[in-house]
Amino acid sequence: MSWKVDVDGDTCIGSGMCAALKPEVFVLEGATATVVTGEVEPDETVLDAADSCPAMAIEVTEKGEVIGPRP
Repeated sequence: MSWKVDVDGDTCIGSGMCAALKPEVFVLEGATATVVTGEVEPDETVLDAADSCPAMAIEVTEKGEVIGPRP
């Protein structure tokens, strides 16, 4: 099982919180963050990154269902 991770480049404000929390998944390039790899093994820190994004620009899905950010 794996999770799909996306960063909406139009919404991202480049705070860098995701890259600080999980640098092997997120990288800050210029003014926005991008995903190093779109498929990741389930990891609570990836959900923490989605939860802590001030712009809510990160989406984590599992089998097509949005699991992050959490409500």
